Parts: sequence; structure tokens; C-alpha cells
Amino acid sequence: MPHPDRQIAELTARVAELEAERAQTLRLARTDSLTGLLNRGAFTAALAERLAAARARAETVALFVIDLDRFKHLNDTLGHQAGDLLLAEIGARLDRSAKAGDLTARLGGDEFAVVTSGADVQRQAEALAAALGQPHSIYGRAVAPGASIGVAVFPTDAADAADLQRFADMALYRVKTGGGRRWSVFDAELRAESERRRTLEAELRRAIPAGEIEPWFQPVVEAADGRIVGVEVLARWRHPEQGLLSPAAFVPMAEELGLIGRIDEAVFEAACARAAPWVKRGLIELVSCNVSPRDLVDPGFSRKLIGRLAQTDLPASALTVEITETFLLQDLGLARRHIERLAAKGVQIALDDFGTGYSNLRALMHLPIQTVKLDRSLIADVARNPRVSRLVGSMLHTARALGVSIVAEGVEDEGQALFLRAAGCDRMQGYLFARPMPAEAMEARLLAEALPGTAPRRRVAG
Repeated sequence: MPHPDRQIAELTARVAELEAERAQTLRLARTDSLTGLLNRGAFTAALAERLAAARARAETVALFVIDLDRFKHLNDTLGHQAGDLLLAEIGARLDRSAKAGDLTARLGGDEFAVVTSGADVQRQAEALAAALGQPHSIYGRAVAPGASIGVAVFPTDAADAADLQRFADMALYRVKTGGGRRWSVFDAELRAESERRRTLEAELRRAIPAGEIEPWFQPVVEAADGRIVGVEVLARWRHPEQGLLSPAAFVPMAEELGLIGRIDEAVFEAACARAAPWVKRGLIELVSCNVSPRDLVDPGFSRKLIGRLAQTDLPASALTVEITETFLLQDLGLARRHIERLAAKGVQIALDDFGTGYSNLRALMHLPIQTVKLDRSLIADVARNPRVSRLVGSMLHTARALGVSIVAEGVEDEGQALFLRAAGCDRMQGYLFARPMPAEAMEARLLAEALPGTAPRRRVAG
């Protein structure tokens, strides 16, 4: 029988071993596996604790949110393993530069955070930008992607962790979009923008059930004669105080808030209700609707759309769903399932923004896509730049060889229209023919062109 002292020693050792394993498990649950820094969840909790302590001591705390520049380019050129090496090196630099009591974290992707004293944040931001801008040796190559930094200070800018993070993110976004600066501190200008966004968010949530988001329509014409054959549905917000707002004023926010699906549903139902009689009377043949990328990543999207369509009077064969080329590249398998479900019901599929990314010829060959829409960025110089002319001509030739119809967006002058018509483009839309218009104006235009002896008009006021 083992001696009691030996049993106690073994038991004590086992308890210590279990405690060490538990501590390791907790550490792994709190840290990012690639860099060893705090992960997002642990950082959020630690930041709240740090602010509570700072509040009790009447201290200031600064949050630096860091996003690497040109990181995607590094991944694309040297591979994801090289990107991982760079992220690990960034983590190590942040950890080495941290002072006692600082928090360092990898929030995800190429985004990091540092929490430190709120004293002299401009100097700290400069030092941080300089340190992260130093070259890194990756596979024997000097890589210097640089970094953009957004800063917010507690309690000067924000009274809690959520607002502090939001304000630092706003400052970071200004750096990313402003150009020329490496860091930015949250200030009065951004506070005013934050308040404006809060107000707009509340108004947007109210506007959807109130029916203020409405469908507008832009004609799609036959390239040969300018006859209107269809319409593209576009959203507009009839704001009670600010007047008519374009999608650029509210769609990005709707996507951030997860409201874009509700907007798409409301606009789709209203558009079908207005356009179904036009189709029934033979005034147009097709109604084209854009789909948000956020909708497309929903595995149930196509079934939901088919269900909503069945509740309208619009024939499935008259509906064209526009999906982006980018989505095909992100998830071809899911895109295929959506496309095949819709096509089985007779819905037409158009590939939007064609030519802005990596033109997915494989998708055109193997998926039931009936139409490609040439992006307006290509059309702008098609009649003036020989290289653009050759590129667009080649794209038109390829699409024709695959039996795909071609629609050119953003046609604004006769020179563009003449080139596209001669090159074999099937249909066009743009300001040369008509600007987007409300349903009443669209119906009046269609009825006017349906009168016997009425020639198609190239332009419309508005």
C-alpha cells in the first residue's frame, strides 16, 4: 500500500497539473491563435474592465484601432501563409511596445487594437504608425504595408466601451477614405456625423414600414431603335424633411444595420404591383431588380424570392434578377443553387457590373445566365479610348459567342450609343434615354410611346 505522504504528493501534483491545464484552456479561449494577443471577445470584456477602473481613478484611456494597408495585395501576391506571417509579426511588435497595463488585441482579419494611457495621443499615434510602417521580412522580402489608425479617448469622447470602439472606428474610416494621413483622432466633426447617423438610423427604421422607400424605374431600350423593352427597379427614399434621397444616402447604412433585406422586400413588392400591369398590357417585357450581396449569402434567399413573386401578378418570365460578379467569385456553389432555383421557375438572371472584376467566363458557360450588364465605368470612355473600345468589343464578342444578351449601363451620349450599337450590344440604359423616374412618370412615358405613330424618344426630362 502506498505511503500516505506519497499519495498526498501525487494528488497534489495531479491537482497542480489540472490547474495548469485549466489555465491553459482559459488562456487559449481568450487569445488569438495566430498572434497570441487578446481575441475580440476577451478584448471587449477587458476594455470594459479597464474603463471601469479608469473611471474610479479619474484617468483617461485611449483606444487605438489599427487596420493594415494593402494587406489583401500581400495575400494575393505572396499567399495567405505570408499574410499570416505578417500578422504574427505585427502582433509581436504591438506586444513588445506595450507598457504595463496596456491591452493589445487582434480583433479579426488585419485589424488590431491597443488600449493605453490617454495622455498625448497624437504622439502615441505617430509612434505607432512609424513602428508599424517599418519593413517586415517575409520569405526574405522586405514588406511594408503600413497601417491606418483611428483613435478615441475615454471619457473625453465616449463614456462607455461600445461608443469608444464606435468612435475609434469612425476615425479609422476617415483615414481609410481621406487619403494622405496615417491616423485620425475622433473630433467635433465626427461627433456631428455620429449624431447625424443616429438620427438617420432612427428615421430609416421608421421609413420602411411607413412606405417612404419607394421604387423608381429607369427604362431599358433596344439598342437598334431606342424602343423601351423593360425597366430596372431602383430604390429612392422620399424623406419627409430632406426630400428625395438616392441609394447612396441610405443603402450603406441599411446594410450595416441589417435592414437591407427589409428594404429589398418592400421595394420588390411595390415594384411588382406597379409594373405587372405594364407587362400585362404589353408596354414592357421585363422588370429587372438588383439583389444585395447580403441577401445572396442567405441560403434561403431564392426560395423566399419565389414565394414573394408568387404573391404578385408579375409573371416569373418577366422578372430579371441582377446578381453581382463579385458574389459569383465569393461563393460559386451557393450562387449556382440560387440561380438554378430561380431559372427553374422561369426567372431570368443577369450578371451585373460585368467587367469590373475578374470576368467569370466559367459562370457564363455553366450557369443559366441570360444577360450580362456592362458596367458604366467601361462605357464612359468606350468611344474615345481605343484600348477601352477593343476591350469592350472583345467582351461583346465573347458574350455573343456564349449566347448571352448584353445590356450596357450608363450610356450618356450618342457617341457611346453608336459604338455599342455597331459592336452588337443588344440593349442600353442611361441618361441619354432617361433618368430614373417615379412610377407615375414611367407609366406616362410608356403610354405615350404606345400611341400609334409615336416614335421612341431618346431623352426624358428629370
